[in-house]
Amino acid sequence: MSALEAEVDRSAREGVERELLAWMSEAKPSADAERFERLALALFRFQFTACAPYARLCASLDRTPDRVEQVSDIPAVPTGAFKEFDLRCFPEDQTTQVFRTSGTSVDRLGALHLDSVVLYEASLLANLRHSFLPGLVGTRPEMRFLSPGPAEAPDSSLTHMFEALRLAEGHPSSDYDLREGRLDLHAFEAAVERARRADRPLIVAGTSFAFVHFLDDPQAAGETRWHLPAGSRVMETGGFKGRSRTVPREVLRSEIAARFGLDERAVVNQYGMTELGSQFYDSTLVDPDGPRRKEAPPWTRVRFVDPESGRDVAPGEVGMIVIHDLANTGSVAAIQTADLGRAIRSEDGGVIGFDVLGREEGAEARGCSIATDVMLEASSREPAP
Repeated sequence: MSALEAEVDRSAREGVERELLAWMSEAKPSADAERFERLALALFRFQFTACAPYARLCASLDRTPDRVEQVSDIPAVPTGAFKEFDLRCFPEDQTTQVFRTSGTSVDRLGALHLDSVVLYEASLLANLRHSFLPGLVGTRPEMRFLSPGPAEAPDSSLTHMFEALRLAEGHPSSDYDLREGRLDLHAFEAAVERARRADRPLIVAGTSFAFVHFLDDPQAAGETRWHLPAGSRVMETGGFKGRSRTVPREVLRSEIAARFGLDERAVVNQYGMTELGSQFYDSTLVDPDGPRRKEAPPWTRVRFVDPESGRDVAPGEVGMIVIHDLANTGSVAAIQTADLGRAIRSEDGGVIGFDVLGREEGAEARGCSIATDVMLEASSREPAP
């Protein structure tokens, strides 16, 4: 790529990012189909030019920028491909942050490479304020995180999200209570007592397995010991399998609510993944009387496809979740997950959100193998320029 072409590429991405930041900074960002389509197509043109492995996949499917006219035709990359390629749209030496997926020591971990966290944090904070902090924005409640802190988990996207939330909206006393794999019950209980004495809401957020350990710990027993003041809320995220047991999500939600003395609507599940720049939350704090479902921020689009054909399933049917996330400007915006889900509709038939139903056995492997074969065929695994 010539210096002039590289400059044009940077300019195209910067233009998209300016519009996205303006969108995310609106008091109440709203859905705008025309704006989404326009920005998504512009971002696709940039990413096709700037990310060689992705360009090879698109070309093999005959879906190049001159042929793609609508967002649904933009090829999605399986999350597994992030284990095989550095899917970034900038030179390697401009990398400022790398988030890695979890896995065993022998796994090749997936990675999201970033050259800036400005848009990433704008997306996560806008959605957190809307979906998880209604009524509490700007009040600086104390927050306790049942997860490792930034020093212990510097490449965790979840920890980065918690830290961004803590700095932007948390009280100075907010802290992490999972250290070296152990839950600090003393510090956590002290925070609960402070909140109760001051009668101020406490925010508790952490991984699902951390909550399972907390619920099962004999030292954390007590019917009212952990009850939280009115306005408190809990966010849990990740899988529902702990070292001690596997817990269905409805059971975990009920047990968390009972332990903290909260209505179940105050317990919110977050759906996210390392490869994405945006996250999705249960709707119960913004629509307590409606059905529980995941809401998508307006700069994302969620589809459900048949894992074999890649075509959209019929409305309401179960399919593999494909997410188009415009916050992924420096990577690939269209991501094929390994999770199954379905759209949730209102009484008048409109889509108001979606539900995540778990993983289909082998779904990611099938989708990823096709994409990986294509990308490797004309590549020696060289990073994208």
